[in-house]
Amino acid sequence: MRTLHPFPGGVHPPEHKLESNSRPIGSAPLPSLLVVPLLQHIGNPAKPVVEAGEKVLKGQLIGKADGYISVSVHAPTSGKVLAVEPRPVPHPSGLPALCVVIEADGEERWVERSPIDYLNLDVSEVRNRLRDMGLAGLGGAVFPTYVKLNPAPDAAIPILVLNGCECEPWITCDDRLMRERAPSIIEGARIMRHLLGAREVIVAIEDNKPEAIAAMGEACRDTDFELVVVPTLYPSGSGKQLTQLLTGREVPSGGRSTDVGVQIFNVGTAHALERAVHHGEPLISRVVTVTGNVRRPQNFEALIGTPLAELVKLTGEPREDTTGYIMGGPMMGFDLHSTAVPVVKAMNCVIARSDRLFPPPPPPLPCIRCTRCAQVCPVRLQPQDLYWFAHARDFGKAQEHNLFDCIECGCCAYVCPSHIPLVDYYRFAKSEIWAREREKKAADRARERHQFHLFRLEREKKERAEKLAQKAAAAKATAAMPNPDADAKRAAIQAAIERAKAKRAGVVPRNVEALSPDKLQEIQEIEARRAKLREVMEKSGEDQA
Repeated sequence: MRTLHPFPGGVHPPEHKLESNSRPIGSAPLPSLLVVPLLQHIGNPAKPVVEAGEKVLKGQLIGKADGYISVSVHAPTSGKVLAVEPRPVPHPSGLPALCVVIEADGEERWVERSPIDYLNLDVSEVRNRLRDMGLAGLGGAVFPTYVKLNPAPDAAIPILVLNGCECEPWITCDDRLMRERAPSIIEGARIMRHLLGAREVIVAIEDNKPEAIAAMGEACRDTDFELVVVPTLYPSGSGKQLTQLLTGREVPSGGRSTDVGVQIFNVGTAHALERAVHHGEPLISRVVTVTGNVRRPQNFEALIGTPLAELVKLTGEPREDTTGYIMGGPMMGFDLHSTAVPVVKAMNCVIARSDRLFPPPPPPLPCIRCTRCAQVCPVRLQPQDLYWFAHARDFGKAQEHNLFDCIECGCCAYVCPSHIPLVDYYRFAKSEIWAREREKKAADRARERHQFHLFRLEREKKERAEKLAQKAAAAKATAAMPNPDADAKRAAIQAAIERAKAKRAGVVPRNVEALSPDKLQEIQEIEARRAKLREVMEKSGEDQA
């Protein structure tokens, strides 16, 4: 019997599980149109590899993983690509994102499927295959599965935890999955254990799921896996809290469960991994709980890309007093802005909202410092202080008080007698801090670029000066060296000048006997000017020489 180590805080809101867990998982029919977002997980969106007008097969690659934190996306059915364009997607911002729109042909023709011989392949190659098959966590965080199966070389993971707690109210998809497909889940955990090299496997299930406990216990019968039933308490299913509950190891501030040797996977992820490895099926469908203000709450296995409106119709005609839909549970989920959004890998639950089930909260009142929020915080934070820091925009103080350790479970807001939406304040503070850090990084990069620009200019100036100095020194050295050819040339020029002088000195007027005295006087004057000119020219030639 394993000793449990309860974490601090936690709450036990009304479960609302019975509404949807009494019926088996239904199969959602093939819709006529599927909208497949290229970003359905944490990390970079996949790059589209198909164009409008192209025909695709079921399971065919339509978006290729881009970067380390990214996985591929596949066609949920066979048909024709109508467009690759932005469409509404389920996200708190309500902003559209790039999607591949596929018109189903109704034939459901599969692409060739290749199972993975994981026992005879290199572990790295198996992980890459899982990335190419689009596997991401189905418990809500949607982290690429192959990354979680690739711990750092110096990080040993002796304990693998299979998370079947499903602590959020209303959600029952994991419960029904464990009841109906336990052998596949256990086989998926066996594969994960092989890839991680874990020595120990723990299957954790909350005690409000007796049927799932029985089914998983039967599936674990011939294994050394340990099935641990934990008390029902929200948020037992959170990674850090479940790690502490099962092992007593407390995840350090800012760390992950792998820092203390524990890796956690949702049971739905284990089932999807088993289908990928043994059947060669990429992740193109998932089980979704449709509950709340609907006529027949139930779990459905729906293709990724199925419009929300068609999924909700499977529970009967929408009730007239439905005021909207929540994706996820009421504690950590968010309101959807449109029923045109598609089913994505992160969509574990859709709750139809009504004023009867979810009355509008009363106006928030001033904080009275009752500290009830601190008493239920599972991370030992002081939520009332974080609220004041966020309200005053003193984000530095909020960080000093470990704001980023907040898992946004909503326990504090659930018990707040002043009805203050505390989690909204924490999300606001986090987003502001992230935005400022992005701006600071951008400013740092700009400053580094400017400094390098100045350094490059100075370096080029110095290089030019050095080259000129080297060139001048080379010319001076060349001039100082003896040059027989130049000396011979200068001697030849000087000899020519001397010959010209001698020739000019030998010239005298001829046939002047018959000239008159005036003409003789004129000739003498001309000769005198010539002599003067020759003297000047000779002097100039000597200066030039």
